[in-house]
Amino acid sequence: MQRNVQQKAAHVTTRRLLDMKQNGEKISVLTAYDYTMARILDGAGIDVILVGDSASNVFSGHNTTLPITIEEMIYHAKAVVRGVQAETGRAMVVIDMPFMSYQLSGEEALRNAGKIMKEHECDAVKLEGGRLIADTIKRITDVGIPVMGHLGLMPQSIYKYGSYKVRAREESEAEQLLEDARIVEQAGAFAVVLEKIPKKLAAEVTASLTIPTIGIGAGIECDGQVLVINDILGLNREFHPRFVRRYADLNTVIDDAVRQYVSDVKARSFPSADESY
Repeated sequence: MQRNVQQKAAHVTTRRLLDMKQNGEKISVLTAYDYTMARILDGAGIDVILVGDSASNVFSGHNTTLPITIEEMIYHAKAVVRGVQAETGRAMVVIDMPFMSYQLSGEEALRNAGKIMKEHECDAVKLEGGRLIADTIKRITDVGIPVMGHLGLMPQSIYKYGSYKVRAREESEAEQLLEDARIVEQAGAFAVVLEKIPKKLAAEVTASLTIPTIGIGAGIECDGQVLVINDILGLNREFHPRFVRRYADLNTVIDDAVRQYVSDVKARSFPSADESY
């Protein structure tokens, strides 16, 4: 007797992302921080799920990404990996290494990257920075841990910048960013996020690299795009930068649902006889 068995989709790997760049297929990336959302994103066909240190903002309510700890990142990562594994198992899961988990020394960075990888079955880690952390990227990749880079606006350096304005508008900074991208690639990174830089510069970086670029506020010419899931679902009414496209207004949907629930409880119309035992 034949049985209908749901086949798991082929898991997205670093090799698959490179093939996508070479074939001109755009890469879709979104953040997730919990089991339920990870299942939804994986089932919807997302290529990469980033367990972002943006959890510090949207999950824990901090003003910046700096306060979140490595233990908290591992907690979120475990939930996301379980969610992906429970669904199709296709999406690649990348974990942000939080502030001060890799900046002090290459040895500590390697230890923390190893801890992240050993605590759950994620696929890669992500680090912010260029030439200053190139040796760290090489050290981590040399032991077999894939690294995604991050250039342009780097949220972990927000106090250094003093604002969230577009980076690399000046020629000198643009030239440095282009060189940093090449250095990050040479150090062994399999991809690099380009955040909030001019689209012309992002296109130049993308054309100059063999590895994929993932843009956020960096224009259409990047090999892929990443956004924070809370932003595209309209869960946060206060944050609406120009690079975010809002695909839903779940803040209103949830607000309406909760208000109706409160009303039903107060009016004693919930639970009904059919909803009781």
